[in-house]
Amino acid sequence: MAGHGGVSPFVKIFYIALNVFSACAIVFANKIVFKTFRFHFVTTLTLVHTLFTWVGMLLLARINFFTVKQLSPLAVAPLAIGYVGYIILNNLSLNLNTVGFYQILKIAIAPTVMLLDFILFKKVQTVRVMMSVFVVCLGVTAATVTDKVAVSNLTGMFVGLASVVVTAMYQIWAGSKQKELQANSSQLLLAYTPQAILMLLFMSPLLDDYGFSHRTPATVLGYEYTRQAILAIVISSLLGILVSLSTFLVIGATSSLTYNVVGHLKTILILAGGCLIFGEDMPWKRLAGIGLTMLGIAWYTYLSVQSSNAAERGRVKGHEAPSASHGIHGSHEREHEPLLPSKEGDGSVA
Repeated sequence: MAGHGGVSPFVKIFYIALNVFSACAIVFANKIVFKTFRFHFVTTLTLVHTLFTWVGMLLLARINFFTVKQLSPLAVAPLAIGYVGYIILNNLSLNLNTVGFYQILKIAIAPTVMLLDFILFKKVQTVRVMMSVFVVCLGVTAATVTDKVAVSNLTGMFVGLASVVVTAMYQIWAGSKQKELQANSSQLLLAYTPQAILMLLFMSPLLDDYGFSHRTPATVLGYEYTRQAILAIVISSLLGILVSLSTFLVIGATSSLTYNVVGHLKTILILAGGCLIFGEDMPWKRLAGIGLTMLGIAWYTYLSVQSSNAAERGRVKGHEAPSASHGIHGSHEREHEPLLPSKEGDGSVA
């Protein structure tokens, strides 16, 4: 892929627009599948998404977007288990919660990664980083307690919080596996998706009501698969591939700072879409909480980019950057790897 200097500004803008569109559209498409078409079979939908993702990654490898690396099935099996867990929980969270609350919880993944890094690996961040994360937590709390739907939906809140913790643990796990196996996220994803598909094939009939003995519209086999419903499911699956492709293009053609700013834009658009498309309320108190959250995330991003630049200068001079800075950068990279949530929100097939 061409470097930054070999891509025209027009092409860069196209890549960014494609990434913003696909990352926002997949959240709305999945919500439409759940809410409009009442396809509430989360594990089955996750299976369909994973099948499309696997085929999409094979095609991307075929056209040399990344190099395939042969990895031991046993070595990547734990990642397949983690992948299945976090994807199912994210889809279930989107099914049970509003788009706005779902997206706010996705923002909380980065602070959770930092907290787990401290608990599991004793990684201590700088005071400024901890302050930025504190601002994020304040904003998320304010946006949540002022969301009447979220507060009254205890099941959705519990599932959403569980998805944040499991996603953060998965990202830490995936990051350590990348170093251990010397493989990037795309190589790992292609290696463990076949195992994830097998697990989902086994889990789907157990977690979703397939209606083997009683086919009703509330079962997978009895569901009325209209053309519109099938099209919505296929579109949501194809958007997952498009998110992965556009993420590769944006990262390859721009800088990490650009990608972070684009990530904040996607968050704002998804929150706005929740109001405009699904009629979700946005009282001023909740809006203020979201604004505070975005301020904290912007501060955190600034510090992450600073630590990245410091690490790069250290490598050029033949010295390593301080361990605290490395901790910021490490979690930041995990947050934005293709098809490892983002939050993305978004880069996950959520």
